[in-house]
Amino acid sequence: MPARLLPIVLFLSLLLCGAIVSAGQNRNEAATLAGRITGQVRFADTGQPAYNVLVSCDNINGGLVGQVQTDRNGRFTFTPLTLAQFNITVRVNGYIEETQSVELMTSPSAYLQFQLKPDKSKPAVTANQGVVDASVPESARREFDAASKALATGKKEGTEEAVNHLEKALAAYPHFAQAALMLGTAYMDLGQWDKAEHALKQTLEINPQAANALFALGELYHQQKHYDQAEKTLVQGLTIEPRSYQGHLNLARVYWDTSLQIKDEAQARPGLEKAYEEVKKSLELKPDFAPAHIVKGNLLLRVHRVEDAQHEFEEYLRLEPKGPFAEQARTTVDKIKKALASQPPAKP
Repeated sequence: MPARLLPIVLFLSLLLCGAIVSAGQNRNEAATLAGRITGQVRFADTGQPAYNVLVSCDNINGGLVGQVQTDRNGRFTFTPLTLAQFNITVRVNGYIEETQSVELMTSPSAYLQFQLKPDKSKPAVTANQGVVDASVPESARREFDAASKALATGKKEGTEEAVNHLEKALAAYPHFAQAALMLGTAYMDLGQWDKAEHALKQTLEINPQAANALFALGELYHQQKHYDQAEKTLVQGLTIEPRSYQGHLNLARVYWDTSLQIKDEAQARPGLEKAYEEVKKSLELKPDFAPAHIVKGNLLLRVHRVEDAQHEFEEYLRLEPKGPFAEQARTTVDKIKKALASQPPAKP
């Protein structure tokens, strides 16, 4: 790369790296990416929404398309999708696995409802994510349901109200792991890191296999710049749930931020290579995961692959034209284009 371009590259890399906090087909497929599958998962025995449950989308001809976790109302979305046929599968420990087939050729959108039935041959683990243990007393269930409704408002006041309900739920039933996990993430939303760490560790005491608690705790350590702890915790979570695209992205960000502390490129390269491998895994699991394209773009800028980085930022803009990083990505693309256009043509 011409030397005059390097300062621009490094400037653009630093411009975006601070904004990264938390999907893509090839361009020649873009015109066919118009499909959308949404739905909701509930537990048939309680009628309650299934929170934090893993939902998989598989193209019947092409394997895994992506995985998402249900929100606090049990809802999930896969988009954009090719106009093809898919299998949507919900797997929850202690409940019978459910799969529904969807074809988007005649209609580009579909809405699914899942009612998960208990698997009596495989009772749910007490602390399983998304599953309310049958032994939870009614008083704790009521507080948990009230917290879910408060969080659904998306407002700070709702989060604060949810914290009060969840604390009451745990006082009534200290082994209520789902409430502890929700409390930990609520405290993270409020920026109360010590209380969040305590709640997440409480979740892991109840169920050491609660991968989502490990992912949340890893992100908490990352936010506090405790990079060694963040790496160890996220790797532990990925050992339990290796197909978590969010977990792989979070680990990539830890390696990325660690490399930013190292000025010497040769010394920083091992961390950058680890970050690149993790973001690749994230995008293999969910090609349309827009934030991963931002991280990949920054990594490519750091190693001076400017045109490849431009493609990643453009992919993000295609997927989330009004996303939280859209303005920065658009500005970066424009600057890359101008920098490249200003270079003299290569000599034959």
